[in-house]
Amino acid sequence: MYTLYHHPFCPHSRFIRLVLGEYGLDLRLVEERVWERREAFLALNPAATTPVLIAEGFPPIPGAPIIAEYIDETHGLDAGERRLLPTSSAERVEVRRLMAWFNEKFFEEASNPLVTERIYKRFMSEDNGGGPPAPDIMRAAKVNVRYHLSYIGWLAKTRNYLAGDRLTYADLAAAAHLSAIDYLGDVPWSEDDAAKSWYARVKSRPSFRPLLSEWLAGVPASRTYVDLDF
Repeated sequence: MYTLYHHPFCPHSRFIRLVLGEYGLDLRLVEERVWERREAFLALNPAATTPVLIAEGFPPIPGAPIIAEYIDETHGLDAGERRLLPTSSAERVEVRRLMAWFNEKFFEEASNPLVTERIYKRFMSEDNGGGPPAPDIMRAAKVNVRYHLSYIGWLAKTRNYLAGDRLTYADLAAAAHLSAIDYLGDVPWSEDDAAKSWYARVKSRPSFRPLLSEWLAGVPASRTYVDLDF
């Protein structure tokens, strides 16, 4: 069994939970509030970021990209056609490119500012950066969501899945980041039917069910988050 240090609304943590779910791997979750900078957690990951995967016989495995590579190396071949990282070099490049797009660019421009302002800051002390959301930051992030959604829609129109013919890490990374802000109602699904249709397909997978059960006290989930047929 793996242990994952995560936060329920950390987009990178959600990505890894989807990966492990697709492979049917047993998982124990430990919620980590990274802004508290617990010494025990810093010993696992001095960068103080989630997720961190604990696997028996291995040192702590920090960060979504490193964990994804580790899971492919240890479970990919056994998955056969369900492998989330293709075998050909060209296909692997495209999956990694898109995985980085969402885990880095989308995270920086959209999912991280929205989750930080609307969720994390509710639980942070003033010393740790807590306080009311910053309207200018949220406004800019919501604008960025629109052009990222348009890009997803373009990919979905030209391919069966974002990186090609079948489900890969690229789809799970994109869906994980979107899910975190969809909970808040910050995804304008009405603006792109192709992106909406693609997300509905990914969201209906069994691996998504544990994420959809996550609720935050005092912050109700949006209608599109809870409705599989939105």
